[in-house]
Parts: sequence; C-alpha cells; structure tokens
Amino acid sequence: MTPTIIFDFDGTLAVGDGPVLAFARFAAEAAGDDYISRVESALAAYERGASAYRDGYDVVSSLARADGVDESTLNAAYAHSRTRLGTADALVQPAPGLTELMAELDPQVRVILATNAPETGIPDLLAAWGIADRLQSTHFVVGKPAGLEALVRAALADGPVLSIGDIFVNDLAPARALGADTALVGATASSSTEDPTFRGTTLADLAPRIRRWADDALRLSDLAS
Repeated sequence: MTPTIIFDFDGTLAVGDGPVLAFARFAAEAAGDDYISRVESALAAYERGASAYRDGYDVVSSLARADGVDESTLNAAYAHSRTRLGTADALVQPAPGLTELMAELDPQVRVILATNAPETGIPDLLAAWGIADRLQSTHFVVGKPAGLEALVRAALADGPVLSIGDIFVNDLAPARALGADTALVGATASSSTEDPTFRGTTLADLAPRIRRWADDALRLSDLAS
C-alpha cells in the first residue's frame, strides 16, 4: 500500500498576493476607477479571516463582476496574469515550511500536485524551490471540484489519501466524500465551518500533523502487507 498526499498549488504550496494582484491589474482595464483600491481592501479583510470570499481570485472576480466586467474579459485577464507567474509582475513564494516538509516526508509517501491553474510557470517555480523531484505527478487545469475525484479514487486504490488545500469546496470536499483525509490551510482555516480532518493558517502550522499522518499511514501499510 502507498499513502498519497495531494497538494493544491495557489494558496497551498505557493503564497503571496502577486499573482492575484496581476489578475486584478489586467481586470482593472474594464472595471471601475477605484477597482484596485477596493480589491486591496477586500484582500486585506480576507487575509484577516473577516471575509466570505473563497480566495484572492474570488475577490478579484467578484468585484470585477460587480463593476460589469464580463466572463470573457475576466478569463482573458486571468490567463494573461498566469503568463507572469513568478516574475516581478506576479511574485509568489513557497509556503513557509514547504521545503522542510518535503524533505522530511518519507520517500515511500507519494506526493501529487493537483491544481485548477494552467501549467505556465509552475514547473519552473517547483524546480527553483527544490521540490520538483519530490512530486510523483503534476496535474493542471484539473477542473476541481469534480475533476479531483478521479485522482483521489486512483490514489485510494493504493492506500490512504490526504488532500491539502485552501478552498474546502474545491480541494477537500471531493476527497472527503470519497473517504480521504483532508487538511484546510490558509486564511479561512480558522473561521471555516467545514470539518476537515485538520486545519492550520499556514503550511508550517500543519506540517507536524502532515508528518504524523504520513508516518501513521506508512505503519498501517506495513501492517497490511
């Protein structure tokens, strides 16, 4: 049996408002005059846990729609912003504790990336952060929540699964429904009324629980073999 950990990317492995603000700058071309300042205020509230938005991208999209920006314009703005990922226009950092966690996980634990984001720029960041070789597979434009189900089912056929992400409905709900464990990370972790297996504001907060889960999963796998 092989335990599997499935990570989301934005807000989970990668943190920082750079990509979100890049999205907002492109969307601002079709939005109201004070759009950027409203986005910044809403992002600050979200980071304090004082917001109902799902994540920073939801902030940008929702405020743009309220200004009359149509979906095709929003999609184009998002796609353009992703081409800038990791540059000075859209700075992003590895989540605190990420590289240490990846180094400490037993090599027998399968680690997968599953994100709704396009591939552009992400492999280069994973390589720069020194974790590309730790990922057994990477999946882009997954179409979560529904698109996560096939990955979770396949992993569960091999052993226990832990799905980690910052948006419960996308990253965790499909996994939990199939019997996997879940970990909610990010600004909504403290205020969410959902019931993940465990939660933490940062990946560093979650790291001890993730390591313990992996160790327990390996022990169970040894007993079952």
